[in-house]
Amino acid sequence: MPKEKREKRGDAYARAGVDLVKVRSIQKSLAGLMSPTFESRRGKFGEPAIGIGHYAGLIDIGGNRLLAMHTDGVGTKVLVAQEMRKFDTVGIDCVAMTVNDLICLGAEPVALLDYIALEKEDDELVAQLSRGLVVGATDAGAAIVGGETAIVGDLLKGIDGYGFDLVSMGVGVVKKAHLIDGSAIREGDAVLGIESSGLHSNGYTLARRIVNGKNMDEEVEQLGETIGQALLKPTKIYVKPTLDAVRRRKVHGIAHVTGGAFTKLPRLVGARKLQFRLSHLDSESAPPIFAFLQREGGLGDDEMYRTFNMGVGLCLVTPEGEVDAVLRDYRRLGFDGRKIGQVKRGEGVVVGTKRIA
Repeated sequence: MPKEKREKRGDAYARAGVDLVKVRSIQKSLAGLMSPTFESRRGKFGEPAIGIGHYAGLIDIGGNRLLAMHTDGVGTKVLVAQEMRKFDTVGIDCVAMTVNDLICLGAEPVALLDYIALEKEDDELVAQLSRGLVVGATDAGAAIVGGETAIVGDLLKGIDGYGFDLVSMGVGVVKKAHLIDGSAIREGDAVLGIESSGLHSNGYTLARRIVNGKNMDEEVEQLGETIGQALLKPTKIYVKPTLDAVRRRKVHGIAHVTGGAFTKLPRLVGARKLQFRLSHLDSESAPPIFAFLQREGGLGDDEMYRTFNMGVGLCLVTPEGEVDAVLRDYRRLGFDGRKIGQVKRGEGVVVGTKRIA
């Protein structure tokens, strides 16, 4: 599409309803408000071991172990499930969004809780959601040890009475000596990208805006499936290959590519002057849903890399000498990947020649 017809920088997602600049401002404000609560646990069992803002929270449980905690949901992908009347895959997404963040600290997910909010009582809907939760938890090797179901019809209105929301909370364990918090990242490290299955569970506010009015059951040649099937493809769960890799190789940092896509990478290095230069991202090899959305939405490349994972669901930062071995570990367990960039001196994230964060 001609450049003049594309959305201006950052406009498309904000105009669809998600302004990432404002979201980050809210998150920063919340972190400032919540951080003083750390003082109540100073010097005690359960003392916080990392600040707010990484992929998971950490508390010290004594000995040589830390407990990692994270909570997340499926977001507006649930509206696609409601439109398609298909609810058996979003439970996988719900688990994935939690466990994939836990492993970013090197933690092994061990237990999950779920929260299902419903517009009205619906046994079949809950049964389908539960099937997905079980599949996801089994893949992640975590036990679902409880949860909560709430009927909130006055609060939650879905499509044709199928309204629901789905959230999970997970805990994982990591040995202190094996913690991966990004502090080991150095200039010259390689950035690896592990393939995604598609959109995963992010950017759906924009994706839904783009496909609004289209027939979700329409078979699209470019996609090789229907629009609804492409949008409902569940998030990959990276637990097994990642735990295998971090136990066998040197991994300096891990980033789950979620909301805000590649713009979140700098959280791995904090205030240090290090830049993630992603010069080998290849949109041509990404699942076709991305090219479809870019064409239909008239989006520029920088907008795509700020909003969507573009075929990369997980990034690992490793020494150059570990690249081949780490990628081999992932491929052995059925996950393809490649080197997509390098850590340089500087700030933010550069995709190709354009800085996106």
